Order: sequence, then structure tokens, then C-alpha cells
Amino acid sequence: MSRSATLPPIRVAPETKASLEAVLREGESLTQFIESAVCREVEFRAEQRAAVSRAGKALHAADSGQGLMTADELMAGMQQRAKVAQQRIRAAVASKGKRAER
Repeated sequence: MSRSATLPPIRVAPETKASLEAVLREGESLTQFIESAVCREVEFRAEQRAAVSRAGKALHAADSGQGLMTADELMAGMQQRAKVAQQRIRAAVASKGKRAER
């Protein structure tokens, strides 16, 4: 089990503290609220950093001419995926019908 760490105390305006205390859920402490908020913000920023990284890679690929599709290629790919999905649905319906006949 790892030891817990303490975050530094923060100063806020009395109005901010009152607003915060007004939205606490029943049985929730100020400490629990702050810990939850910090964890959510850390997760958000990690996801944001990953998204920016992916966008940068996509822009680089686009600038170098890689990974770009024409509208016709995009439509052909979508039609192919739709066709495969229709086949999968038909197979599932047929399989279900065979089981019901037994």
C-alpha cells in the first residue's frame, strides 16, 4: 500500500468557499470534493494532451500527403462497412430463426 500525499493548502475568497460548501452532497466533505475535482482535472488534462498529440500527428500526416482520402474513397469505405454490417445482421437473424424452429 502506498502512502498518501498531501496537497498544499489553497486560499480562496470567502464567497468561493461558501459556494463550494453549498454544493457539497450529503455526507461529502470538502476534502473529498477537492480530491475528486483534482482527479477529474488530471484525467481531463491527460486526455486533452493525448488528443492534441493525435491531432498533431494527423496534421503532420496530412501535410506530408499521407492518410488523405478523396470523397469517393470515403464513400466507398462507408458503403463497404454498411454492406458487411447488413450481412452480419442477416446472418444473425437467420441464425435466430433456425434456433426458434428447433
